[in-house]
Amino acid sequence: MKPSVCIDAVFENLSLAEACAKVKSSGIRAIEFWAWWEKDLDELEAAVKESDLTISACCTKFISLTDPSLRADYLEGLRESIVAAKRLGCEILISQVGDFRVGVPADEQHQSLVDGLKEAAPFLEDAGITLVIEPLNELVDHEGYYLVQSDEAFDIIDEVGSDRVRVVFDIYHQQISEGNLISNIVPNIEKIGHFHAAGNPGRHELQVGEINYPQVFGAIQSTGYEGYIGLEYWPIAEDPIEPLREVSALLGEVTN
Repeated sequence: MKPSVCIDAVFENLSLAEACAKVKSSGIRAIEFWAWWEKDLDELEAAVKESDLTISACCTKFISLTDPSLRADYLEGLRESIVAAKRLGCEILISQVGDFRVGVPADEQHQSLVDGLKEAAPFLEDAGITLVIEPLNELVDHEGYYLVQSDEAFDIIDEVGSDRVRVVFDIYHQQISEGNLISNIVPNIEKIGHFHAAGNPGRHELQVGEINYPQVFGAIQSTGYEGYIGLEYWPIAEDPIEPLREVSALLGEVTN
């Protein structure tokens, strides 16, 4: 288990070079971010190299998978994202799935997701890159979003049937949507390719709120998961570095 810092959230007002330097000073060795197409990739590569960091994850283009009429656009965006990810040495692409289409039966939208991801799988398998679909909460942050419950996300992974299509389990979002974090994570760990974490309520540091992260991380560690835990939150601490160091130390203790 390794931490990575979402620089678009934790250090959203800093330049790429400044954000990467801050991450390095925390002792964490990896970053992630959202829209690669909004970044200067030359500048990003230089900043990552200067701070000797790894890019753990970024997003593919935000095109709905619930609408089959947009599937060709989604797949084209995915192909472009794969090219960018390979350039950046990034092995995880995060995909949101789109909003619920009012008036369209849920099972049709579910099937559209499955069919689209089945078409995407060969591109991912050829590239050696994993796409992770993201359930989000609709109660606080993403009203109208389609994929809310982790059980449906895991069902989609089963139906797609590719090791290169998995779930990003956002601990913050799923605490709001459904709770029962450990019992939902542990039996499904083989379907999870990435994690996000933030405190709840508020989406701030992991040390703030109701989620017992030492217990959650211990349960994840017990499964043998060796991937990244993406720290995706908006800090309230005057100095955001110390909370990052604390989480890094926690993950080190869990790992050991």
